[in-house]
Parts: sequence; structure tokens; C-alpha cells
Amino acid sequence: MADANTQRLDEWFERLERMPVPEGFRVEIVGGSVHMTPQRATHWEIIFQIAWAVRERFGKSIKVFSDVRIDFPGHENGFCPDVVKLRDSAEADDEGHWRHEDVEFVAEVISKGTAANDYGPKKTAYATAEVPVYLIADPYQGRCYVHTDPKDGDYATMTRVDFGTDIDLTGTVVDLTLTTDSFPRD
Repeated sequence: MADANTQRLDEWFERLERMPVPEGFRVEIVGGSVHMTPQRATHWEIIFQIAWAVRERFGKSIKVFSDVRIDFPGHENGFCPDVVKLRDSAEADDEGHWRHEDVEFVAEVISKGTAANDYGPKKTAYATAEVPVYLIADPYQGRCYVHTDPKDGDYATMTRVDFGTDIDLTGTVVDLTLTTDSFPRD
């Protein structure tokens, strides 16, 4: 049986699905607040490159998604990560929900209107959920931030990498080198 937090999120998302959300907008719930952000070409290009690299590394049967709801620890956190990789054994529950316990990697691409969420409450929720690798790609700054080693609701390690420099994730569960030389900037 779903907990009260999940039931409330289910209600919110059911209502949101019935609303006339403009095409090209992404909707998620962070800390009980609904956030709608437009999907820009720059945003999508980075998402696509990251998801493609993960899929190339692990094969077509890998569970890698974009913009799929996963509930994370904290008050009403129904996130739709830009890129998420689940462990091989992950299975959706009877309602079709994926468990945050199965998330091995998350990448978020910054949008101006919701950047504070990616750097703040989402980072905290991912660390609390013990997501091993959290990557933030910021096309406004032209750099990425790689967070690893989740401990006590925060990440112990943060590495800053400018666009154009490869990101070495070979010592992590992602086990790849991510090239950023073609990541567009805003």
C-alpha cells in the first residue's frame, strides 16, 4: 500500500495530467510546489547527449529515462529527472512507479526558472536517497558539477568540470567518460 506522501503526489499528478499544460513544458513537484518549465533546445540537446552516452555504455536494455516521475525522500517530492539510470534489477511497482532506491545516476540540466531546485532541494533529496552519482549540467555557466559519495543528506565530493572537458565517471556506477565538448551553452 502506498504511503500518504505517495498518495498525495498521485492526486497532484492526476490533476496535472487533466490540466491544459502547454506543449513543451515539463511539470514536477518539488517540496510540495508545482514547477512548470519550458523545454528549450539547448536543454534537450544536453539531455539527449547524456542519455545517449549512458545507453551506449550499457546497451539498449538499460533502464535509462528522461522526464519520468520518481518519488524521492522529503515532503512531496515527485521529481521527473532529466536523465535517470536505474539498476538492472529495477522493476516498476503495481502502479507503474519506479523506486528511488533503484536509482544509480541522475543528471539535471539547469533551466533558469528552476535552477535553485537542482542545486538545492533536489540535490538534498538525491543525497538522502543515496543516489551514487548526481550530475548537474549548467549551460548558463558552461560547466558541470558531479556530486558523489552521498552521506547524511549531502554529497561528500563535488567536482566542477567546464564544458569542453571530459567528465571521468569511470570510478562510479556509471563507469564511463562523458564528453562535453558539444554541450551547447545558453
